[in-house]
Amino acid sequence: MAEKVLLFSVTKGDCEWQYVRGRGKGGQKRNKTSSAVRCTHRDSGATGYAEDGRSQLQNRKTAFRKMAESKKFKLWHRMEVSRKTGQEKIIQEAVARAMKQIRVEVKEDGKWIEG
Repeated sequence: MAEKVLLFSVTKGDCEWQYVRGRGKGGQKRNKTSSAVRCTHRDSGATGYAEDGRSQLQNRKTAFRKMAESKKFKLWHRMEVSRKTGQEKIIQEAVARAMKQIRVEVKEDGKWIEG
């Protein structure tokens, strides 16, 4: 089995954090405190939002986890790993080969024509 190597890490410092008041029911405390959290990863643009926890710290952890589990972040992560391992060029070549095989059809005046 191949040994695992840490290529890079993502920390809270790689994210923008916004603190806002939660929505919905919750009474006076919820209306006065900014315990809801939005976490945005700068490089990928992926976001996570949490407001259900009772504290800002708990919501920070949940928002970060949701951001890291998002489809957008996972796609960015795959591309970063391919760059770090030297696989990016191989992937780009495979995509270029696949694109040559795509047939494009366009509907013009109600008729399909090849583009």
